[in-house]
Amino acid sequence: MIKDLLKEFKKFTMRGNAIDLAVGVIIGAAFGKIVDSLVQDLLMPPLGLLIGKVDLANFFVVLRDGSVAGPYASLAAAQQAGAVTMNIGMFINALISFVIVAFAVFVLIKTINELQQKIMRQEENIKNETTKKCPFCCEEIDIKAVRCPHCTSDLAQQKEKNVLRVKSKA
Repeated sequence: MIKDLLKEFKKFTMRGNAIDLAVGVIIGAAFGKIVDSLVQDLLMPPLGLLIGKVDLANFFVVLRDGSVAGPYASLAAAQQAGAVTMNIGMFINALISFVIVAFAVFVLIKTINELQQKIMRQEENIKNETTKKCPFCCEEIDIKAVRCPHCTSDLAQQKEKNVLRVKSKA
């Protein structure tokens, strides 16, 4: 029983979807670190200077002093003293990181949707080249069909009538 379970688990993990998911998680984690660095190291320092030479990562409000009374020089000092803090700067960092990741996912999904629509249009064009509609039941049939598989109408006879009509009009 355990051997069968392990065999099934191995089969599951070797399927393309599980491997794709694992690769996606690894790339997502790496992308998250890049975005965090972008926010903390590149975006927040100039934003802090614009606001008034404030390090937003250390922007916090003390709700209750710790074992050592404040004021605290940094968030780390407040946390080390056991103070209860509301970490506004950390929240702003996380919010900006979220917006960047959400935008990146939006762009990715938008691109995938556009590619899928393009593929669907190409498949539809190919389908239109190989099929036609039955003039009697309007179902899609092979372009070379002489009898409709849906309503069993004789399409060759219909084609002859159309040819005769064209000749008589001429």
